[in-house]
Amino acid sequence: MAEKSEEARARAETKFKQQGQRSREAEEARADSAAKARAVDEKTARLKAQRLARDAADAAAQEQQPAEPKGRPAKPSGGHAAKGQRKRQPPLIGNPDEVKGG
Repeated sequence: MAEKSEEARARAETKFKQQGQRSREAEEARADSAAKARAVDEKTARLKAQRLARDAADAAAQEQQPAEPKGRPAKPSGGHAAKGQRKRQPPLIGNPDEVKGG
């Protein structure tokens, strides 16, 4: 009977050690996750500050530049319409009865 109680004690100690190991690993994982989250937050704050500084500098530069003269835009070279501004073709109609007013 003493052997059974020693075996039970050994199993209990093993189980206790495994639980302790798992709890330490879980704590390390939580700490690692928190550190990563802090790093992301710091990077986000740094990038936001850079973006705001850039936008402020752009706004200041925009105020210092003279306004561009308003007028007719220059024609594209060669007298051709720029790509995307070509004259659109009318839709093809297969049946003259489908024409409005026809």
